[in-house]
Parts: sequence; C-alpha cells; structure tokens
Amino acid sequence: MKPIRILSESIDILAEIDNYESMFFIRRWHTIGEIELRMNRYKKDADKLQRGNLILVGNDLNKVFLIKHREIELDQSGKITENWLIKGWSLKSVIAQRITVPPPHTGYDNKQSNAETVMKHYVNQNTVNPVDGKRRMPQLVIAPNLNRGPSVSWSSRYKNLAEEEAAISLATGLGWDVSLDIHSKKFVFDVMEGRNLIAGQSILPPVIFSPQFESLKSLHYTESELNYKNIAYVAGQGEGVDRRVIELGSDVGLNRHEVFIDARDIPEEDDVEVTDPEGNKTTEKVPRPESEIIADLTDRGQQQMQEFLQEHYLEGQILTNSSFKYGIDYDLGDIVTNQNKEWEVTMDARITEVKEVYEPAGFQLEGTFGNNRPTLIKKIKQELSQISGEVRR
Repeated sequence: MKPIRILSESIDILAEIDNYESMFFIRRWHTIGEIELRMNRYKKDADKLQRGNLILVGNDLNKVFLIKHREIELDQSGKITENWLIKGWSLKSVIAQRITVPPPHTGYDNKQSNAETVMKHYVNQNTVNPVDGKRRMPQLVIAPNLNRGPSVSWSSRYKNLAEEEAAISLATGLGWDVSLDIHSKKFVFDVMEGRNLIAGQSILPPVIFSPQFESLKSLHYTESELNYKNIAYVAGQGEGVDRRVIELGSDVGLNRHEVFIDARDIPEEDDVEVTDPEGNKTTEKVPRPESEIIADLTDRGQQQMQEFLQEHYLEGQILTNSSFKYGIDYDLGDIVTNQNKEWEVTMDARITEVKEVYEPAGFQLEGTFGNNRPTLIKKIKQELSQISGEVRR
C-alpha cells in the first residue's frame, strides 16, 4: 500500500501508516478534492486518524488532505470489521473557510488584471492580509505572482472564496491549489498552468488516451445539450425599464437558447476618496464610463456562459502500466488527446480530475477529461445563482 503520514495541525509528524484497508483520493483542477480511507481500529496508529489532523500521501506535498469526518460501526463479525471510515477534503479546502468581504470604503471588491493576479488578490485580501485581523490565516502564504493567465475583470461581495477561485479557474483554464511546505510549516497557495500535450502540437511529447493505444482500460463518453445556452441577457443595475441589459450571442430560430444572468453587483459608480475643504478624507461616488460598465457586463456574461456550453464528458480508467507515466508524462491540468476510433470520437481536453485508488488488489487510476458531469447540487446552485429580484410578468 502507498504509505501515508499523519500530521498534526501544527504540521508535526505523528505517524506513518501503510497497512490501512483501502484508500482513494481525488485531485481536482478547478475545485476541492477529497479523500476516503478505511483502517481497522486495532491497528497501530489508527488512533492518530483524528479530525483536524492532516494526511500526507507519500512525499507528494500537493497531495495533502484535512481529516473532517470519521465513523465506525460494529457487526456480528467483530473486531475484523471494526474499521474507521475516514473522510476529508484536500488542503485547498481551507480557502473555503472564508468569504470575499469587500473593502470598507466600497460595496464590492473589484479587480481587473491577469487571472493569476486576480485569484491571488482575493486570497490575499481575505486570508493573508485581511482588514480584520481575526480573519487572517497565519499558516497560509501566497507563492510569488508570475502574472499568468488571460485578462479578467472580477467583482465579488460576500461570496465563498473557494467558489470564486473555482469560477475564475473555470473561466480562464488556470488551476489552483494549496500545497504543504513541511520545512517552514506553511500552507502555500498558488495557481498552475497545465501543459499542452495534444496530438496536434510538436513542442512536447503528445499524450493520447485511447483503448487502441492500450492507455485506457475503459472509457465513458457523453455529449449533451440538456444544459445548453448560447444567448445571454446580462442585466446590471437599475429597476424595470431603467435596468441596464445587454445581449450576448447571435443565434436565431431553433438554434437560439436563451438565459438570464443577474449581474446587478457590477457597479455603475466608483467610490473615490476625496479631501473636503477642512482636510478630512471622505468617499464620493463618481459615475463610471458607460464603456467600462458594458465591458464588465460582457465579461460577466461570457464567464457565466461557460457553465452552459454544449457538454462533452469523458471518464476513463487509465491503464497504470501504459507507456504514459502518471506524474511524469502527464498530470492533473494537462491538455491531452482522447480517442476512440470505433466511436469516431477524438477530443482534446484538460484532465480536470484524477482519482487514485489503493486496495489490496492493487492500484487503479481514473481520470475525468473536460468538465465533469454536473451533479444535482451543482445544477441547483446554478439555478439559484440566476435568481434575481427582477419581476417578470
């Protein structure tokens, strides 16, 4: 079995374990990963699997999980089945413990720059250097900014920080993670760029997942328009006929699928700090140029429309003894080519999830390529995010 280390909240090593019953964990590019482990409670160091402790998988400092849940049950078989079931979230889940609190002088925290700068801005403002010192996470540091990713204009107000990071990640393709610096005993937030490993490029050795190339044991492919939208009415501030609304998209007739996007949080005015005649500093609202407002509404609409694209899902069990080595030739976040010639399906897609399974029968590796299949909870959240105070007759 793959060895794991149990660490305390202060990142001290408590135990090293390799005789658990089974374990799987999922790493995710855009969102938070998870772990599930089973271990007989009579085995040495099983008592170290306590809520709040960390699980470090092997020596991989980007495979660290926080124990959040444990349970046990007893049946007629007795001691042999008294297994702890341990569940937890990846270390990046600490970001989900904060919301985006806007600065005191303005209603929204607005940031326009490259995607990496924007993502690190919100983490810095709400975990590393918040205005309210009680919100600071002393264990968390931010890796140096390399200014990666496309230009992004973002506005946030009292939203879950991890969900905002995931939304920017999905819109721009950058991944994000929190890894462990075991020497300085710090959590390190950083963003990541995946490699382009598709068959059509010649800079890096291409990676092709296909049953015909003996790199996939199984493959499940789905294409769907059940959630598809291609026209957006993006509404900013105002009420009734005075509300600012722009339209994105140009399809017509039966090819036109419309959706309403509530973007009333995009401001029509800027809060500007001025000095009055007595020398006191005050905040004054100044109208924003219409071109800036429309540009922000357009960006918001395009970002939200990423959730309504034509959906293509590829899920497969990767052969661990194939010619492509996990963690070397390819890894989470890389863009690879997936192919099944018999189905006439070829798709270049990012590896957005990797599931590692460790059991007595051996090691298994499962991958999700492109957007993962939406769950009921995700669909409900998606619908709720579109609900607004707009009254329609």
